[in-house]
Order: sequence, then C-alpha cells, then structure tokens
Amino acid sequence: QVQLVESGGGVVQDGGSLRLSCVASGFNFSEYAMRWYRQAPGKEREFVAAIGSRISGETVYYGDSVKGRFTISRDNAKATVYLQMNSLKPEGAAIYICDDNVYDGQGTQVTVAS
Repeated sequence: QVQLVESGGGVVQDGGSLRLSCVASGFNFSEYAMRWYRQAPGKEREFVAAIGSRISGETVYYGDSVKGRFTISRDNAKATVYLQMNSLKPEGAAIYICDDNVYDGQGTQVTVAS
C-alpha cells in the first residue's frame, strides 16, 4: 500500500533552517508530482510547494509565503522528496505534510521559537 513518511521536523530559532524529508513507497514515485502542505492549529491547510514528475521535467511551484526561502527537490532513486526551509518565521510553525495528490503522510511538526 502507499506510504508517505515525513521526518526532519523539530524546534528551530526564528530565522533558522530545517530540511524535511518524505520517503514514499507503494507506487512508482518518479511518475507522480509531490507536494508539501502545512497545517497550523486553527488555520486552513496551506500549500507550501510542489514538484512535478520526472517526465514533466520536475517543475517546481511555491506558495507566495515561502517563495525565495524554501526549496523543494526530489531524489527518484530514493523515492524521497525534500523541503529545505531557510529563514523560518514563527508563522511557519505547523505540521508539514507531504502528499502525492491522493494520499497524505502523517506529517512532521515544525516549531519556530521567537
């Protein structure tokens, strides 16, 4: 079955960096676009970033609030999608979730200390 397992979350100071990973299994990873979302308490789910499939050229997209600070990438050989987050702000504290447009992972918690 499809599994998406995120890791890399934690506590970081305002302005700090974290690198999240999402390891996928149960489907042909390289053929699917992958996305990162974030969910903060009391807020709607927010789109963070997406990366296209290998055949589509792995085009990347970002939410307006993270452009210029976050970078999404993928390693198809490892069936893993990454999210490099720089210059983190307190409003970026949330559970970060990866998905393949059908299934969600459990998420990884990011806390930003001001």
